[in-house]
Amino acid sequence: MVTQKPEHVIIVGAGIVGLSTAWYLQEQGTRVTIVDRTGVSAGSSWGNAGWLTPALTLPLSEPSVLTYGLKAMFNPNSPLYIPPTTDPSLLRFLIGFARHCTPGKWREAMKVFSEIGATGLDAFAEITEGTNSVAEPTKPAEPFLAAFAGDKDREGLVHEFEGIRQAGGTVDFDLMSGEEIRGLEPTLGSDVVAGVKIHGQRFINPPNFVESLAASVRGRGGEIIDGFSVTNVEEHGRSVTVTGSSGRSITADSVVLATGAWLGSLARRFGVRQVVQAGRGYSFTVKPDAMPTHPIYFPAQRVACTPLGDRFRVAGMMEFRNADAPLDPRRIQAIINASSPMFTGIDWEDRQEEWVGARPCTADGLPLIGATKSSRVHVAGGHGMWGVALGPLTGKMLAAEMTGQPVSPLMRHFNPLR
Repeated sequence: MVTQKPEHVIIVGAGIVGLSTAWYLQEQGTRVTIVDRTGVSAGSSWGNAGWLTPALTLPLSEPSVLTYGLKAMFNPNSPLYIPPTTDPSLLRFLIGFARHCTPGKWREAMKVFSEIGATGLDAFAEITEGTNSVAEPTKPAEPFLAAFAGDKDREGLVHEFEGIRQAGGTVDFDLMSGEEIRGLEPTLGSDVVAGVKIHGQRFINPPNFVESLAASVRGRGGEIIDGFSVTNVEEHGRSVTVTGSSGRSITADSVVLATGAWLGSLARRFGVRQVVQAGRGYSFTVKPDAMPTHPIYFPAQRVACTPLGDRFRVAGMMEFRNADAPLDPRRIQAIINASSPMFTGIDWEDRQEEWVGARPCTADGLPLIGATKSSRVHVAGGHGMWGVALGPLTGKMLAAEMTGQPVSPLMRHFNPLR
């Protein structure tokens, strides 16, 4: 067993989870080396919506998803798409996921997310406001907006908020008429007839924030190595060695596997049996005639929109498919079909930055954070849609565990060996 704080840690993965872990390890005086097969923020940390929204950080395995998913399996235009497959790993994930799509299991998972509450935002505040702060700020979404084509659609989100409160969480929101929400965001079209404004939420520009976080890690002596595709992790008594496809090896006291949807391939030999399935999301940017100033969510369409300076990011889809599959243009068109009736003044043909990224999903909807059966090999992943929102909190909790600091009681939910 590791009995003292590691002097040097290798982190595999340069997304927000890996970089946050590096940042918090540096706070404890630990030297870090980060390796990534592509580079900083090359995966799902780049193209996501960038929401820091405790009110919407909910378990994916809500009961309605099961019924919805069975229909979606045969509809490539659906926001949730599950292509027919014989992949045993995906089938195992889907069976486990279905078992958790019950009201009781959802309430259990919701209690965990309610316990997390605003602590994810607290970790962002530490990273952006401390002595070694990250230069890129988080931004208040006051208010954060949800828009609907009818009152019945809005009832679904309000019901989820009631579930949050019943589970011990808090959410502050007000109902809006269509006229009120369109008055706040003129780019919303006449099909929007109801709204909700949610208070106390924030958002970031994901690429800018992750690059700024990487700059902070480098500025304190951290090394980030691009083009390092890890093929093997091996423990040697008091050390661990990471080997890349080029044959290059790096040895340190401990390693953190933060490889997103590719986590299972490296973590399995260390006792992590949970399937980490790629839940692929798509996004692109447009330039509306009237640029929105608030993040906007369309729950019925499952589309997330975020203003990023002079660009407006439109994101959606949950596609259970191989992480390395190419971008499917039909998914982009499905987002457009769902979004265009809800807006006015957007040229949907003038799209930039079309992107697909693999979000790492677990069957029970909870991330995997902590030591494996080897006390020198740790994992941080499986956050589903909430890797950005929970990235700094994950890094803080894991760094504390690795360096002998008081460990957050939240960690009991995220045992990678469960």
